Amino acid sequence: MKTIKYFSLLALTASLVFTSCKKDPDEEPAPTTPAATTGSLNLHFENMVDTNALVLNSQFYTNANGDTFNVTKFNYYISNIKLLKSGVVKYTESNSYHLLQASDLSSLEIALSSVPFDTYDGIEFMIGVDSARNVSGAQTGALDPANGMFWSWSSGYIMVKMEGTSPQSPSMGGALTFHVGGFSGANNTLKTVSPAFNAETAIVSSSITPEIHFAVDLSEMFKNPTTTNFATTNMIHMPGAAAKTIADNYADMFSVEHIHN
Repeated sequence: MKTIKYFSLLALTASLVFTSCKKDPDEEPAPTTPAATTGSLNLHFENMVDTNALVLNSQFYTNANGDTFNVTKFNYYISNIKLLKSGVVKYTESNSYHLLQASDLSSLEIALSSVPFDTYDGIEFMIGVDSARNVSGAQTGALDPANGMFWSWSSGYIMVKMEGTSPQSPSMGGALTFHVGGFSGANNTLKTVSPAFNAETAIVSSSITPEIHFAVDLSEMFKNPTTTNFATTNMIHMPGAAAKTIADNYADMFSVEHIHN
């Protein structure tokens, strides 16, 4: 009997030791959340005419030819946005098509998401809509033909639209109509630009959402390399050499004013 009691006591002791060694499920370490590796970056566009803020429908400005004019509409596409570091593309926005309209201040703000944490010193984007989307059929959002920035499947998108009036224009009511488009051939108006950061950088981190401020100088549409005389050039409404001339002018209408980090 003593032997049986002895072994029973050993078994009970082993059971207690084993039980005490088992981990309480409540003591399991909580799963760790992976640290974030991407953030956001904002782009802000301010429409100007030379050094003056663009005011629709009222204020008159003067172009490089000395012609006076006002602006009733100013729309343009920004697409294929990329961020660079030391000349290397580090971020490309997906489905990157934005319609900016002077009449809609909210459209002048573009928020980029899923931007890898890094210090960026360059940006690249297209003025207009790339050739692939020009021939992709009916689309929605910024590319919806209902936005009034589309001609037809053969002519494609209007990349930049400026309308207004000028006393120097012989058109009815002194109208100015510059609808600039064309995505192929000798008169392709697509422009890929890289406004300089001027030694500044945009830092994207878990605690910093930088904002890049651009000045968009409408007056560049009518000067350098070709000065526009509204008495002879006041209406463009189809792809062609005249549209190409205006596009060559506005290729440098974007500049970086400053960057907030």
